[in-house]
Amino acid sequence: MRLATWNINSVRARVDRAIAFLERTGTDVLALQETKCADAQFPVAPFEAAGYEVAHVGVNQWNGVAVVSRVGLADVETSFPGQPAFGEQVEARALGATCGGVRVWSLYVPHGREVGDPHYTYKLRWLDELRERAAGWLADDPGAQVALVGDWNVAPLDTDVWDVAYFAGKTHVTPAERDAFAAFGAAGYTEVTREAIPAEHTYTYWDYQRLRFPRNQGMRIDFAYLSPAARARVTGVAIDRDERKGKGASDHVPVVVDLAD
Repeated sequence: MRLATWNINSVRARVDRAIAFLERTGTDVLALQETKCADAQFPVAPFEAAGYEVAHVGVNQWNGVAVVSRVGLADVETSFPGQPAFGEQVEARALGATCGGVRVWSLYVPHGREVGDPHYTYKLRWLDELRERAAGWLADDPGAQVALVGDWNVAPLDTDVWDVAYFAGKTHVTPAERDAFAAFGAAGYTEVTREAIPAEHTYTYWDYQRLRFPRNQGMRIDFAYLSPAARARVTGVAIDRDERKGKGASDHVPVVVDLAD
């Protein structure tokens, strides 16, 4: 099974690219983030025409996550248990579905805005609650096949940003965020993209401004944490850098994980 995660930065603007990616790569399950649309606006028909089922949660032009699958799509949850709200709203940032025997969670971790901002506190609490739930899933079933994939909005290493000095005092690189990210490893999960692609200054995101992509001034913030049973099935990992090229590209690229049958 080929599983990919991609912050598509508006699925309606890039549905043709998404379908082309699925057809080009033979991806079976695609987790999408930042779809930027309400459920009724999601372009379901092109995915169904390509042979995929769709699950999506979104309420407006912000956030939004989805899973599309051609190997089954069952037991959909539009938030994880205990997912924190921001203000009074549980944002559309997590969607879980069972696809081909794997419990896939498409995750769009809060940005944090600025260190000390309420959204930063919310981000840390969001990650902590997710870790608690993820640890519980393994405690309940050590053989569970779980994939926590998406845009984590954390750069765990200094070499995951193009210039760590530029990010001094900003979100994504603070010790608290990095500790919250690393805690998933302590909970029993393995971040398999780093395991397979350890090369420094390998990025998954480049801002649209200031020629960041041509200058390779990016960030590595899209990851895949897998449970032990799922990790044992990994046969390959790729970061599809070419998907950042050309007109109408997202500012993120797909991260692909191959699992043995």
